[in-house]
Amino acid sequence: MLVDRRRKIIEATIHSFSIFGYKATTMDQIARLASVGKGTIYTFFQSKEELLDEIITSLISEMKEEAEKAFNPELSFINNLHNALYRILEFRLKNQLTIKLIQEEREMGTKAILGSMEKLEQEIVHYISQKIITAINNGKINDCNPELTAFIMLKLYIALIFDWEKHHNPLQKEEILKVFEMNIFYGLSK
Repeated sequence: MLVDRRRKIIEATIHSFSIFGYKATTMDQIARLASVGKGTIYTFFQSKEELLDEIITSLISEMKEEAEKAFNPELSFINNLHNALYRILEFRLKNQLTIKLIQEEREMGTKAILGSMEKLEQEIVHYISQKIITAINNGKINDCNPELTAFIMLKLYIALIFDWEKHHNPLQKEEILKVFEMNIFYGLSK
């Protein structure tokens, strides 16, 4: 029974954050949406920030699961990493909660959201860097700074998917892979 109420609170919080954003969501709203008393929320979570942290941790797990689905042992490391990054960013684009949190981060700069989105990005970079370390150890790619390389890869993907589209036609997945290969893996020189 306690687990059900806890789950209902989390689901109600996700729903409220997705519609109203973090800043506009109140504990009273969450209680109404979850059909529990406000005191019940405090049985499980001390604050709205703690609820946000729980939700971000869950989002990170979901993104990693999506990325793992993209790995195919028959494909090259480059293709696998491309597919994983694409799936992570696709997840961010399609998930109503991440859309709202990104919007709030850009428009309001809410301190809790800034911290949470930074945590989310750091976890993605860490995930990618672990894949790079494995590829280095398996002789699939040259030795490099895995964390820096992962950071550059993520930022390039974000730029190609989100920023490029502000003034250009969206790039297709295959076009992004070509840009990724040319600029990260093969370089521009002949």
